[in-house]
Amino acid sequence: MTTKSAAAAARATVYGYPRQGPNRELKKAVEGYWKGRVSADALHATAAELRRSNRQQLADAGIHEVPTGDFSYYDHVLDATVMVGAVPERHRAAVDADATDGYFAMARGTQEVAPLEMTKWFDTNYHYLVPELGPGTVFTADSTKQVTELKEALAQGLTARPVLVGPVTYLLLAKPAPGVPADFEPLALLDRLLPVYAEVLADLRAAGADWVQLDEPALVQDRTPAELNAAERAYRELGAFTDRSKLLVASYFDRLGDALPVLAKAPVEGIAVDFTEAAADNLEALAAVGGLPGKRLVAGVVNGRNVWINDLQKSLSTLGTLLGLADRVDVAASCSLLHVPLDTAAEKDIDPQILRWLAFARQKTAEVVTLAEGLVRGTDSITGELAANRAALASRAGSPITRDPAVRARAEAVTDADARRSQPYAERSAAQRAHLGLPLLPTTTIGSFPQTTELRTARADLRAGRIDAAGYEERIRTEIQEVISFQEKAGIDVLVHGEPERNDMVQYFAEQLTGYLATQHGWVQSYGTRYVRPPILVGDISRREPMTVRWTSYAQSLSDRPVKGMLTGPVTMLAWSFVRDDQPLGDTARQVALALRDEVGDLEAAGTSVIQVDEPALRETLPLRAADHAAYLAWATEAFRLSTSGVRPDTQIHTHMCYAEFGDIVRAIDDLDADVISLEAARSHMQAARELAAHGYPREAGPGVYDIHSPRVPSADEAADLLRTGLKAIPAERLWVNPDCGLKTRGWPETRASLENLVTAARTVRGELPAS
Repeated sequence: MTTKSAAAAARATVYGYPRQGPNRELKKAVEGYWKGRVSADALHATAAELRRSNRQQLADAGIHEVPTGDFSYYDHVLDATVMVGAVPERHRAAVDADATDGYFAMARGTQEVAPLEMTKWFDTNYHYLVPELGPGTVFTADSTKQVTELKEALAQGLTARPVLVGPVTYLLLAKPAPGVPADFEPLALLDRLLPVYAEVLADLRAAGADWVQLDEPALVQDRTPAELNAAERAYRELGAFTDRSKLLVASYFDRLGDALPVLAKAPVEGIAVDFTEAAADNLEALAAVGGLPGKRLVAGVVNGRNVWINDLQKSLSTLGTLLGLADRVDVAASCSLLHVPLDTAAEKDIDPQILRWLAFARQKTAEVVTLAEGLVRGTDSITGELAANRAALASRAGSPITRDPAVRARAEAVTDADARRSQPYAERSAAQRAHLGLPLLPTTTIGSFPQTTELRTARADLRAGRIDAAGYEERIRTEIQEVISFQEKAGIDVLVHGEPERNDMVQYFAEQLTGYLATQHGWVQSYGTRYVRPPILVGDISRREPMTVRWTSYAQSLSDRPVKGMLTGPVTMLAWSFVRDDQPLGDTARQVALALRDEVGDLEAAGTSVIQVDEPALRETLPLRAADHAAYLAWATEAFRLSTSGVRPDTQIHTHMCYAEFGDIVRAIDDLDADVISLEAARSHMQAARELAAHGYPREAGPGVYDIHSPRVPSADEAADLLRTGLKAIPAERLWVNPDCGLKTRGWPETRASLENLVTAARTVRGELPAS
């Protein structure tokens, strides 16, 4: 096909859209259902209306082919588990009794049954529910959700494309089920899974699907020859299946590498490629395989993961290059838009100059449509859009908002010695033991305590002017008093102040640092009904004044036990924000680290002996390709040490990580040189402890014994059993006892009971240790 006809065929599409609604209607409906205030019918009606509205918005904006199946009550990987019938045996009765309740039981657990493990979706801050598979897994097709949502779109008169998690990615994301040997490889079940996917594809074709998208982001990671062979076999077999719609295999987040030739040769009708992340590599690889003759190429040229406007001229140039490499080129965002907020129009408090630089989901949709228009009709048809885009890009590039010479000079003056503690760990550990006087198996929590209704009301009243700052601060003092009092009575050894003054562990700090911008309505799904408002990094970072010293010192004045100072680390401050794309991430991390270094120093000077600098995002930000790991980990670990290395030897530095695969970064965890690390471990049955032990990790660690993302209360015996498992990997003199993560999202009744059981478990196991 000629370049001209290829351009004429171009269409605009996206792979997914934010699910929550403009006012987080889905969150409210789901949580109302959990609490018994919303009926199942009302919940499903709310969801159906959100899906209808989302599709109509996309169509009205000019999207030619809308996605279906991307909507989820909790998680799209969990939806895939339901679709293929891979329900864990412990949840089977609940699912059979009531599909909705059983679905949420898999996600959240019940008092009797643990949920599925949860971890990060590639290198994003979205969490998915990990499939549990074993040699005995029997797959059965259930295409109800996918067919229903497709029919909804067709009834609206729209061209629709169902989007499914691909079979190879689904198996590569899975883990051996409890009781299955750890060396079991779920990919061995591929031949068993493919007929189920074929059945779903047949159902979708019967329902009217012209195209079906199978998402295979796992193929942008380093894959073994066996895994690539599995991908080749999967799409050879699905491609040969006659009773199906046309297949679009989608990748995103990085370069396809060796997987591109596999997909190019596969008997599928289309491939979707990310041309924002590693765009040059994907372009080169696509040319090297001779393009995609006879196939549809969906080009992801609008970044679906950041909030900066697209460089339309640059994207048009990329699209022009691609026209000669495929039978048809369509325009898309690089990945699902669920990773960005919904609409900049809702932001009334952002400087209009800066607002011009930003694009949320609706604006990105408009960019996709504009680019498709320019590709089909030529640049003369989008002259106004191109001019406005050039002006906005120039405004940002030349704005003094983005640069602070003093911050840059300080960052450039940093030396290697600035990022090293003054004494080795062995000497620090002895000084800290003498200073703190803690027992074996010391107990603590990760930082936050439940955000009560009274506290949320006070925060809303302050924003609305119904109370003044003095009234709000009195509420904060009361909350801290209650948190400290409870911890002392429960017998916790190292206390926290509970963070009642903090709206979010990143946003709270971002609002007090220069260079950050907070949104009012920029909600993004993190997991389930947990939505966050990631701040936006607009300019250079510095600290105006102490951020945490006042409330930490107040909490310490209420107790003789040590109270931890609580900070969010530099990598997490970047990972859970929308970062700058106009300078290297490492440069921005160093700026944040220096601001935090000032805060750590002020906490220590105020008498804080234990300071925790959380880095839960260290693993999730790890590049997807191993070749890129070393450079990232070098600046990431340096930034943490730069934040924490200025303290005395007897000041104990903690860090915390959760909901990620830690085995890949154990060496980097060691390089952080923290005195104590706490890790998520309850759902994974102490896997983190085993990984630390295998590495020979020499410092103290607290693998979690309480899964805080489930409403169930673990018994003291359950926590004790986990502790005993932890002791097989980490000796008692280096083992801490703590929950998996912060307690902000939990209620007080379950928090009290769980922490009391945690302390009981620690005392029980402590009593079982041999006398020293």
